[in-house]
Amino acid sequence: QVQLVESGGGLVQAGGSLRLSCASSGRTFSTYAMGWFRQAPGKEREFVAAISWGGGTTSYGDSVKGRCTISRDNAKNTVYLQMNSLKPEDTAVYYCAGGLYKRVSSYTSGYGYWGQGTQVTVSS
Repeated sequence: QVQLVESGGGLVQAGGSLRLSCASSGRTFSTYAMGWFRQAPGKEREFVAAISWGGGTTSYGDSVKGRCTISRDNAKNTVYLQMNSLKPEDTAVYYCAGGLYKRVSSYTSGYGYWGQGTQVTVSS
């Protein structure tokens, strides 16, 4: 059974930074792409970032490009999302997603496994 467990969310002031982590278990982590999505109240789930199976390819949503960095440690079965220069509009529940393929995807259909989510709140 695949499990994804996020951590690292919290309350931060605008301009601050957070690093989210997602620990994966239950399948060969290094074989699949991983992603991060977010969902604010009343809005659809939004693509944030994705990283390919080996870490050589990354992709970012337009709203976070230049402020976020996704990385992975295949030895630790963990993917990270470093978020800098946070804005109040970044407030959302952030979800880790386990890919169905090696390559990155910005669509939820490219992912078959989801974490429970971690709340990120950015105060102005």
